[in-house]
Amino acid sequence: MARISYVEEKDHPELAGQIAKIKGVRGGLINIYKLLLHSPEIAGSWFELINATRKTRLTGRMRELAIVRIASAFKYAYALQQHVGRIATSEGVSPAECEELKDWQASKSFNERERAMLAYVDAMLNGPDVPDDVFKAVRQQLSEQEILEVSVIVGAYMMHNRVFTALKVDLEPKA
Repeated sequence: MARISYVEEKDHPELAGQIAKIKGVRGGLINIYKLLLHSPEIAGSWFELINATRKTRLTGRMRELAIVRIASAFKYAYALQQHVGRIATSEGVSPAECEELKDWQASKSFNERERAMLAYVDAMLNGPDVPDDVFKAVRQQLSEQEILEVSVIVGAYMMHNRVFTALKVDLEPKA
């Protein structure tokens, strides 16, 4: 059970516009936003950041490989539930590939470009300093814009994990 209460739509008519915007993109008011709406400004900024990560030069597949890798590394159940078998699949990442991301280096499923990005993601997850050889490899495969975008995705989903693990956000009910 979440450590703070969920903001329920029916109890907050003053948030109707913001809730409608979230529901329009997310298909409903998911638990993450029910918590974030305790601070409408933070909820709005969070919504814009996460949506911006979906409008990058990175392909949807590359974005989802990064997100699922982050979620797998942190054993972050909420992001895994949201992405594996749903969002990732819609972007061309199979459930088997999602599983292989736990040990992507042993997998044959990922191409050189994806592997360079995944090594970069792992380096960022391990600490703020990315080794020069890892950065050189990702720079050979991704544009500067793509490197920036994957860097922000890693930071955003690390933040995601930290905030919602601390607050014990509940998984969404199975559809």
